[in-house]
Amino acid sequence: MNPFGVICPINENRPKEECGVFGILGNNKAANLTYLGLYALQHRGQESAGIASSDGDHIYRYAGMGKVIDVFTQDHIDNLTGHMAIGHNRYSTTGSSFLRNAQPFRADSILGPIILSHNGNLTNAGPLRFDLEKKGHIFQTTIDTEVIVHLMARSGCADFLEALITAIRQVKGAYSLLVMNRDKIYAIRDPYGFRPLVLGKLGNTWVVASETCAFDIIDAEYIREIVPGELIEISDKGVKSYFPFEKRQQALCVFEYIYFSRPDSIIFGESVHDMRIAMGRMLAMQAPVDADIIVPIPDSSICAAIGYSRESGIPYEIGMIRSHYIGRTFIEPSQKIRDFGAKIKFNVVKSAVDGKRIIVVDDSIMRGTTMRKIIKMFRNAGAREIHVRISAPPTKYPCFYGIDIPTHKELIASTHSIEEIRKYLRVDSIEYMTVETLMDSIKRPEMKFCCACFDANYPSELDECTEDNQKYLFEDAYCNEYY
Repeated sequence: MNPFGVICPINENRPKEECGVFGILGNNKAANLTYLGLYALQHRGQESAGIASSDGDHIYRYAGMGKVIDVFTQDHIDNLTGHMAIGHNRYSTTGSSFLRNAQPFRADSILGPIILSHNGNLTNAGPLRFDLEKKGHIFQTTIDTEVIVHLMARSGCADFLEALITAIRQVKGAYSLLVMNRDKIYAIRDPYGFRPLVLGKLGNTWVVASETCAFDIIDAEYIREIVPGELIEISDKGVKSYFPFEKRQQALCVFEYIYFSRPDSIIFGESVHDMRIAMGRMLAMQAPVDADIIVPIPDSSICAAIGYSRESGIPYEIGMIRSHYIGRTFIEPSQKIRDFGAKIKFNVVKSAVDGKRIIVVDDSIMRGTTMRKIIKMFRNAGAREIHVRISAPPTKYPCFYGIDIPTHKELIASTHSIEEIRKYLRVDSIEYMTVETLMDSIKRPEMKFCCACFDANYPSELDECTEDNQKYLFEDAYCNEYY
């Protein structure tokens, strides 16, 4: 419960989402299609949503706090006129969750209007911002993305693309970025390729998104990935590709496969569904156990549980139901209910687990508090034995590339042994995948992944980025606004 008495039944057993971006050029219903794309990307961020559009002369923008369906009405969409648009779903990893930090971010400059939507985290945003503020720059928000606009404005370049490249060359970290002016959209992916970004087409209309599931909802065709270090320019003349940044060793975020992306998406050129099935199979080979049924923690662990079942031959069972209709709960029952936060989200199917030896498959454990409550629910429902299998290695270190993983001291695997975690959860056994078996399950040796949250091997410079300054602690009003 927060200080205002609001119960937020967020699953503490999961890392928090990142952000989702969507862009489109060449369609008179650009804002409407962007709304649908953001709806498909809702899983990547639920704190705020925004759309900016252009008719070639004017920029229109609307953003608000909350989910896509709650932020926009048909009137909002109708007011976002034009043949091009970019949109954003936000989960804050840098900058507090307030309206002024909602994206797309808009600024006016000598280069004309600049509108940005960003998924990722700039690890040197703090030092860059401090230096810019010393030189007299005034920031409107606390998000790292705004640094790019200031760097463009002071670049001295008269050409928009040249200014953009000059600015991006100065930032470090993770960025899948959409930048729009009056007549073009630029899509940029950092040289490490931390976050996904894909290119598609709907007739003569070009579309860009964080995941291919955003193409499916509008019947667009997936064309290809925007590759690490690539900048593409989309205009009425088509698509141009540039590679203006220093080449780096690929470092794709493995958590996109483990948890973040929707299973119906193609990420890093592969089906997320197929990857999770393969992880479950590998987990069964690495950590077998005799049991009666396999039960996933819904929803992101379902594919891994199916893979474990196929490899082990142990039946897959729907032993837990997850509510898809919860939001913030403002009223707690007058009579205290134990573990209310977990129960409002999950419920056990007692007839499926009663008297059974069960294998509980999940994709990650962060603090362990929610998992402990879930295990208690299985025990109360009559499970005879409970064995936990995690389709990822122990998460021991924070992420600085756009995922809000708890701090080092809050991560149970960083302060406790596997046996201590087993005792804390009160289960009969627990095993995680190793980094080696995780990579073996992916079976793409040419693809290089960032596993820093497992092994602390951070692939890019962190500068002054630490656990304590991942988020700025400013406050702002909570309301919807037009700009």
